[in-house]
Amino acid sequence: MEFQYQTIFCIVNSGYSEQVMDAAKKLGARGGTILNARGTANKNAETFFGITIQPEKEIVMIVVPTAIKDSLLHALYKEVGLDTPGQGIAFALPVDSVVGLSEEPETK
Repeated sequence: MEFQYQTIFCIVNSGYSEQVMDAAKKLGARGGTILNARGTANKNAETFFGITIQPEKEIVMIVVPTAIKDSLLHALYKEVGLDTPGQGIAFALPVDSVVGLSEEPETK
């Protein structure tokens, strides 16, 4: 089964969700949903990976056409990946049914 849409989940430090959405909109995404969250990484993870673990997170969910999934994941890695202050991770899950999305891009 080939899926027409994917949901991109991007988990970033609090305050970096706008960078996620800016990168997504450059590639054709029209919007997303931002959820406030809290990380649960332990202190061993902080010293093992050599990064500062910030517990306050934002999860950005974006439904996009499958055709832009790989480009978007790559852009998110560059903009807000683990080597940036956003310290983000991103992954995609297939969507088998969608309602409420128009086929035509929004016009301004």
